[in-house]
Amino acid sequence: MADSHHHVLLITFASAPTGRAAYGDAVGLPGLRQAAVLERSADGLLDVPDSHVSGAGVPTAGAGLAGGLLGLLGGPIGVFLGAAAGVALGNAAEDRWAQEDGAGMIMLSSRVEDGAALLIVDLYESEPEPADDLARRHGGTLERLTAKEFSAQVRAAERAAG
Repeated sequence: MADSHHHVLLITFASAPTGRAAYGDAVGLPGLRQAAVLERSADGLLDVPDSHVSGAGVPTAGAGLAGGLLGLLGGPIGVFLGAAAGVALGNAAEDRWAQEDGAGMIMLSSRVEDGAALLIVDLYESEPEPADDLARRHGGTLERLTAKEFSAQVRAAERAAG
């Protein structure tokens, strides 16, 4: 099996409907972690009509289950308190990830022209062909960044914003 590489793909489309159609195909890409489409109306209003996070809720549910199991040592009330603490910790982790994703979306919003769309895909790729084919089929312009490069750009934008 080929090595997989963590990438963030930025695929620009001339129209919002084309971006939404490509999003539907992107959700089926192998190795997908997250996908979202940013659209800007002809009036300049930005929207995120579709987004997908693989495994959303898993950290919260998993931490709640682990906390409940540890709480078995304390009896019925221990199970309740352990599960509640686990859910709180798991939810905090997911909230942190959501904030980081939001910062990336804000940074990318300036790339979306009026009437256009930007598809953002976070995935582990073992080969580039599936994503390259998706962009080609829908007439998009693809930019492939390593996850580290993308994170560095987001951090730089956050620092510049103050």
